[in-house]
Amino acid sequence: MLISFLDIYFLHMTLHILYKNSKNHKKKYLFVSFLFIITVVYFSISPSNNENWTLDQKILPKAIIVDNLVTVENIRNFTYRSTADYTPAYYTKTFNVDAITSVDYIVEPFGDFSGAAHTFLSFGFVDGSYVSVSVEIRKKVGQSFSPWKGLMHQYTLMYVVADERGVVKLRSNYRKDDVYIYPTRIDGLHAKKLFLSMMQRVNTLYEEPEFYNTLFNTCTTNIVRHVQEISDINIPISYKVLMPGYSDKLAYDLYLIDTDLPYEKIRETYKINDKAATYVDHQDFSKKIRER
Repeated sequence: MLISFLDIYFLHMTLHILYKNSKNHKKKYLFVSFLFIITVVYFSISPSNNENWTLDQKILPKAIIVDNLVTVENIRNFTYRSTADYTPAYYTKTFNVDAITSVDYIVEPFGDFSGAAHTFLSFGFVDGSYVSVSVEIRKKVGQSFSPWKGLMHQYTLMYVVADERGVVKLRSNYRKDDVYIYPTRIDGLHAKKLFLSMMQRVNTLYEEPEFYNTLFNTCTTNIVRHVQEISDINIPISYKVLMPGYSDKLAYDLYLIDTDLPYEKIRETYKINDKAATYVDHQDFSKKIRER
C-alpha cells in the first residue's frame, strides 16, 4: 500500500489540533484513543482493483504504447437516457499522438458550494475526433461521493478514458450541471507529452491501484502533476487546486487558457450547455459545442 508523506502529515496535524483544543483530560484520552484506532484502520486498508464496482466503473482502460502510436482499450462510450439509465459500451482505438491538435480544460461545477467541481481534459485530433481523460473515484455498489470519506481511504482512484460525447453530455444534458470547455495554449509537442503521460498513468493504475484523496489525489491535482511533469510551468500550491470550482481562474492567471477575453467573460463564452442541448444527437457534437 502506498502511504504518502502528505497522508501522514494530515493525520498528525489532525491529532495535534484536536488534542490541543480539548481541555478535559478524560476527553483528551478518549479523543486520542479513538483517533489512534482510526489511524490504524486508515493505514491498514489497501487499495484493490477487485471489488463489486458500479456498472459504469467496472472496466479499467489500458494503453499499449509503441513509439507515437497509443492503442487504448476500453474507451467508455455510453449512451445515456438519464443519469441512471444508460447502455454501457466500450471500444478500442489507436491514436497517433503526432495528430493531436488541441487540449481543452473542462470544468463542471456541482453542488451548492462554488469551490466544488470536477475537472478533466479532452484531446482533439486532426480527424476531428476527441477523447477525454477524466480522473474519478471508482465507486463500489452502494457508494456515493463524500469529500469527508475521500480523506479516509474509502475510494479507489481511476482514470476514465472516454468518448467526449458521452462524458460531456452526461454532465451537461443529464446531470444538468454547468459545463465549461476552455481551449488551452498547450502546443503540439507538450500535448503529445501530456497524452503519453496520462496513458502511462492509466497503465500504472491498472496494475497498482491507489486511493483517492480529497486533498492530494483528485481530478485536479492529477492534472496539475501531469502538466508540471511535461512542462516547466510552475503551478503554485493554491486553494484553487484544492477547490477546483476556482481552478479556471488559476489557469487563466497562468496564461494557460487560450483567450484574450477578460476573466469576467470567459465562463459566459465557454459554457456549452445550450449548444449541448441543441446538438445532442448531432454527428459533429464536439465541433458544434465549440462554435463561437
